Amino acid sequence: MSTPFRGTAAALLALIVLPVAAVRAQQLTPNAYAPSPVGVNVAILSDNYSTGAVSVDPSLPVEDLHSTINSLSAGYARTLGWFGRYTNISFVLPYVHGDLHGQYLGEYRAVQPTGFGDPLLRVAVNLYGAPAMTPREFATYHPQTIVGVGLTVVAPYGRYDDTKVINIGSNRWSFKPELGFSRTHGSWTWEADAGAWFFTDNSDFAGGRTRSQDPIGALQLHATYTFKPQLWLAVDGTYYTGDARQLMPARMLISRRTPELE
Repeated sequence: MSTPFRGTAAALLALIVLPVAAVRAQQLTPNAYAPSPVGVNVAILSDNYSTGAVSVDPSLPVEDLHSTINSLSAGYARTLGWFGRYTNISFVLPYVHGDLHGQYLGEYRAVQPTGFGDPLLRVAVNLYGAPAMTPREFATYHPQTIVGVGLTVVAPYGRYDDTKVINIGSNRWSFKPELGFSRTHGSWTWEADAGAWFFTDNSDFAGGRTRSQDPIGALQLHATYTFKPQLWLAVDGTYYTGDARQLMPARMLISRRTPELE
């Protein structure tokens, strides 16, 4: 395997794993549309750990909520050509263990939800500046301007119980269409990705109600410096609109009305 090809596989693994580890609306994914040779297969395995205080809806009778969440994700990705354009498809399934505790109606409560989270499927196609390439063609490729589109789908197959306040699964479909643009000049790459999350209704929400949520818009900006094919460093920023309080890692959701915290 050539050196450029090894570096490409490593970069592809990083850009696929990162979105799964992050909060959906606030994810930071540099080089999301950087191309790779056609026919690359990547096995995905990542472990993500987060801890800290949780901001909840002010109408909830929950205070001082603290969470520790560990998510082990496994998946598969493949690069291919679609009408001559570079395309990558990835699928990731998380397994989540959480430890949450706080004050509910003035009493201390704790819960440790465990189970599979909602699976994620992402498809991205570069429309301009990055054709489908063989490993030999990719070795001589020099990126300049790239324009790509992506679609991320989160399916409602994670663990969910409408009698619980805390849930790993969301019991609804989520979709994120995205437009990406990048420009490479020398060792620097400047990138902007704009998209929005759209949600179907959860018709089996706590208390027998239906839960709806407005779309959440997200903009990412990245500046990446490449030292060599296997090594780069990125500085990133994100801006999002809408209410993202219920988009916690592993999509653990907090309901507005329930008799118990557990």
